[in-house]
Amino acid sequence: MSAPPTLRIIVVGSVNLDLVANVSRLPAPGETVSGARLRRFPGGKGANQALAAQRLGASVSLVACVGDDEYAEEALELLRSGEVDLFHCIRLPDVATGIAMISVASNGENQIVVAPGANRELNLAGLTLPSADVLICQLEVPVNALREIARNFDGLFCINLAPACDVPKELIERADLIVVNETEAAYYGASIDDTDGIVVTTMGAQGAIAKKGSEVVAQSNSPVVNVVDTTGAGDTFTAAFALCIARKMPVQEALDFACAAGALATTKQGAQTSLPFLHDVEDCRNQSR
Repeated sequence: MSAPPTLRIIVVGSVNLDLVANVSRLPAPGETVSGARLRRFPGGKGANQALAAQRLGASVSLVACVGDDEYAEEALELLRSGEVDLFHCIRLPDVATGIAMISVASNGENQIVVAPGANRELNLAGLTLPSADVLICQLEVPVNALREIARNFDGLFCINLAPACDVPKELIERADLIVVNETEAAYYGASIDDTDGIVVTTMGAQGAIAKKGSEVVAQSNSPVVNVVDTTGAGDTFTAAFALCIARKMPVQEALDFACAAGALATTKQGAQTSLPFLHDVEDCRNQSR
């Protein structure tokens, strides 16, 4: 059997440099926890999803903004070496590259504070995008930019409604795929049912559930893995699920694949450094059968 044609994916989203502090436990409000180990990793939800989709077999173009500063190349390093197309990743003078400050506890749970910098300057006016089968977006860039590109895109449109914020109804109605976690699902409530597409709620180690309207169309458990750092797991899930649906997989099979990919992303430190390759996910699924 011949290999399926390579999917072309555009990801519109954020690029950050992640400053990760590993601690024994996350602090309570007002508390200082000392003894952390600090490391730096490329991150940002857009960049994570772009590299995840590329590693899972797609051909990916990233539309994003970075600053013209010392952090930009470090933030783009793994995307570049992973052969993600960065032609539409714009450097802005006199603007800082986005920074995420992440605390990761010994059980893998995290707290994240983002200084968006160049990400909030993304403007798609006058930009001619490459042709693609799939468009993936998140909410770490201006919503108006996403609304404009979604309005003019005629392929499969997937939006990860994270971090939770108010979004125009037309963006939800346009979506073929919506991905949220449990906290985001509670924030949006019934408003995310205003789509003819599939709405997926991820539940961490408990897996994920997919609905169309009020009907559950698939539910999947995550494979049991040794959790090191959950950063990037949701981004991996989003990229994997969108890729599978674009390849016309049944929803249940797509959900199983995405849960395995998301789980594997928790087994290593950092966001992009932990993203699995296609063979990793296939091996994981074969072992769990």
